[in-house]
Amino acid sequence: MKPIKVYITPSGPNPWKVVWIVEELELDYEIESFSFEVVKQKPFTDINPNGRVPVSGQGPYFGQASWFNVLHAEKLPSAIDRYVRELKRILGVLETSLEGREWLVGGKCSFADMAFVPWNDRIDMILFCKPEEKFEGFPNVKAWHERMTSRPSWGKIMEKKDVLMDEQGLQPNGMPKGIKSFEEYEKLIAQMHKQV
Repeated sequence: MKPIKVYITPSGPNPWKVVWIVEELELDYEIESFSFEVVKQKPFTDINPNGRVPVSGQGPYFGQASWFNVLHAEKLPSAIDRYVRELKRILGVLETSLEGREWLVGGKCSFADMAFVPWNDRIDMILFCKPEEKFEGFPNVKAWHERMTSRPSWGKIMEKKDVLMDEQGLQPNGMPKGIKSFEEYEKLIAQMHKQV
């Protein structure tokens, strides 16, 4: 049987949900890596005409918080505040759900748990806080996240992610190596759009 081919953009958290589940299940797979800039172009649109990488389990809030806090050129305080509040509200829901439990459903690790980890792992980048502060006020979520990220399969896929990010010349925050500020990144993106 041929291995499952998983098409990803290594800088985004959502594709790693799929990679993680196939790694956790010990399925034979291979990764086809695209840079984020080309998901709306061929050959990626031949695979997914919508030009999107896998969908988030958290709903739109983590991605929206990331967009308005980090990527959007114009800083909109009302949008930033809204999505940061929603992100924290969801962490609060998880905190309550995990009270007295190790896992979200069924008494064992499942994809319901795994779907949150790639976004939760980068909350510090979204909220501009220190990594050790990202779960302040959410001790159950912190313990759950640590259980998830201590799984051997998580370590394996993060090693693969590091290699792919390095191959594409990306920093952990998804910006190209050598880019020191978001303003510098915006200028690079504008130049790339002029060339297309």
